Amino acid sequence: MPGRASRPVIGVIANAFMINDTFPVSAAGEMNLQAVAKAADCLPLVIPALPEALSVPDLLDACDGFVFTGGRANVHPSHYGHDETEAHKPFDPKRDGVSLPLIRAAVEAGAPVLGICRGFQEMAVAFGATLHPEIRDLPGRMNHRMPPDGTVEEKFALRHKVEFLKGGEFHRILGVTEAMTNTLHGQGVMETGPRVVIEGTAPDGTPEALSIRDAPGFALGAQWHVEWMAWESAVGQAVYRAFGEAARARAARRLAA
Repeated sequence: MPGRASRPVIGVIANAFMINDTFPVSAAGEMNLQAVAKAADCLPLVIPALPEALSVPDLLDACDGFVFTGGRANVHPSHYGHDETEAHKPFDPKRDGVSLPLIRAAVEAGAPVLGICRGFQEMAVAFGATLHPEIRDLPGRMNHRMPPDGTVEEKFALRHKVEFLKGGEFHRILGVTEAMTNTLHGQGVMETGPRVVIEGTAPDGTPEALSIRDAPGFALGAQWHVEWMAWESAVGQAVYRAFGEAARARAARRLAA
């Protein structure tokens, strides 16, 4: 492909929201873009939450891999067969319209996929999982939501450990069977689909890491915000380095085709 970027191009999904309740915007957080650039050594490209303006084949052609970021809005429960309630809100139907079909197509095409927080939940839903709207309401579960007070650094501080599946992809990439993580989510995976492999859990049993069974390429999700200062974190560096290597391998294959 003549004219290709020297670094792999990574599509970073944006969220739809309103500025001053007036101007519709698609935007991705800088921390996600910096993690792709600094920790994965790839070129971040923001993908707008505009399903009517995009096509999955075009995105697969334009990008060497994809990051599905966190966001305040939740996946609409209709995508996993549940009825909408107040606890499920807020929603971002435009992002749903881009992310869910793109995740399925990217995984099947062998394009590297990394899901973070909402992106973790999108990956699970895309392959048949269901979500609970408020996991802290379940017996024995802790409150995984963002602390209401404190600085940004305090909100993203390490709060609980995640125990990883021995022999799984996270274990292979990280070289450890447990690590401390931040936690800033209200919803969580309830029932897994047949291809969703839970590779990490919090001490209360909440799923925190996943892979997609029989995926031909990198297809991992982290419920925590692995992008937070990823270039300074051993866990973040390892995950993004592996993701970047997978993207470079796909870029090389496409260049040689």
